[in-house]
Amino acid sequence: MSETADNSADRPHYRHLEQARAQVIELLSRQAVERELLQRQGEVTRRQDVVSQLVERQHQAALETRLASFHPADIAFVLESLQPDARELAWSLVRSDRRGAVLLETSDNVRRALVAHLPPEEIAALVAPLESDDIADLVGSLPDEVGQEVLQRLDNADQAEVRSMLSFPEGSVGATMDMEFVAVREDASLEAVQRLLRRRKTLPPHTNQVFVVDRGNRLRGLLSLSQLILGDPEEPVSVQMNRDVVYFFTDDRMRDAVDAFERYDLLSAPVVNLHDQVVGRITVDTIVDEIQERASSEGLRQVGLSEEEDLFAPALKSAKNRWPWLGINLITAFVSSRVIGAFEPIIQVIVALAALMPIVASIGGNSGNQSVALVIRGLALNQLGPNQLWRMLEKELRIAGINGLLWGVILGLATILMYHDVALAVVIAVALVLNLITASLVGVCAPVLLHRFGRDPVMGSSIILTATTDSMGFFYFLGLAALFLV
Repeated sequence: MSETADNSADRPHYRHLEQARAQVIELLSRQAVERELLQRQGEVTRRQDVVSQLVERQHQAALETRLASFHPADIAFVLESLQPDARELAWSLVRSDRRGAVLLETSDNVRRALVAHLPPEEIAALVAPLESDDIADLVGSLPDEVGQEVLQRLDNADQAEVRSMLSFPEGSVGATMDMEFVAVREDASLEAVQRLLRRRKTLPPHTNQVFVVDRGNRLRGLLSLSQLILGDPEEPVSVQMNRDVVYFFTDDRMRDAVDAFERYDLLSAPVVNLHDQVVGRITVDTIVDEIQERASSEGLRQVGLSEEEDLFAPALKSAKNRWPWLGINLITAFVSSRVIGAFEPIIQVIVALAALMPIVASIGGNSGNQSVALVIRGLALNQLGPNQLWRMLEKELRIAGINGLLWGVILGLATILMYHDVALAVVIAVALVLNLITASLVGVCAPVLLHRFGRDPVMGSSIILTATTDSMGFFYFLGLAALFLV
């Protein structure tokens, strides 16, 4: 106990990981500034040069010590938080035996930048200590020609497993499964299985059960470690094993695996091929990574950004990635402006319309986004069959009608207080009801149609919804004003 306390006292900055990471980033930034100042000074004396080298070595030694204590995921976090020059310096200070694990935790673009100047044989040496599924993940993210060269430099066993995993479609269970697992026969005794595990010395990470197979390696059931330890050693595995098994095929989608892990509270599950032979397993850490990646990806795609965009990528490259979406927004904004332009004469007569127009459009957009979120979630969970879709549409339209009447009356009363015009209040209230109904209709139908045509509903739905609610909101409000107020 005292030894642990002493170590903690000697290194207080490691008590708070966020603070430690901030110190690393600050130290790297300070070193970059000092180097830039020395370069600006031009020629320096020999003494100044020696002093600057000593200071830089001290900084590098401190950085190397701090990085050595970090988890690979935290080193990846630091690397992604740095400017390219500082990132290269920090990467050079990471121990070679940890670089493969660090690469595994970084985003694809940062990973490509870190290995861009490394020869294939060095990359192969970095990834060789990793598990086959991790190697496949890394190799798959590299440019094709580099990935093939790295693959050729792996040993035959790893090469065969990696090629097998890379043959599965992206986003499938087979592409992300772990090929290391423990399998036993159902006629073996629990004592024999215990001896088998002891001979292995170590178990694959996240092992909470062993797979029970027949002589053809076909899945028969699962045996939990608790059953193995607490059961009668003389009993056969077939007595203790669980025959009600949740398993996946190699071509199942990862999103289906995520749903199953959430629904059944799984820690691991077997993966089988078309012949029901066990070929791998999915573990909870893979599921957590998939959930985090999906959440991050969907959040960025909703605003038209790539999930792999480097935080410190060149401005021109990032600008090119955003041009298409800005162009689409410009087109939709132009359509809305043409709707307004068609009613210019009435806006000139009733100036209050110009002040009230944005209210109708913005409330419709917010209401529609709620419908979009629910539909996208339903699509992701495979909960929207034809019957459920019609019921959801009916429900959303009812909600829109109720909210439209409620907030239309409130908005109408506020309009009367501000402009003392009952007719204008009725017009804006009716326009709000119509636009909320339109927003709900588009909010339900747009994601479904995009999904049916093979498009990403996350990326396209909000753009379609915004264009529709803006244009139709202006049209309803100004059109009703033209009919009843002039």
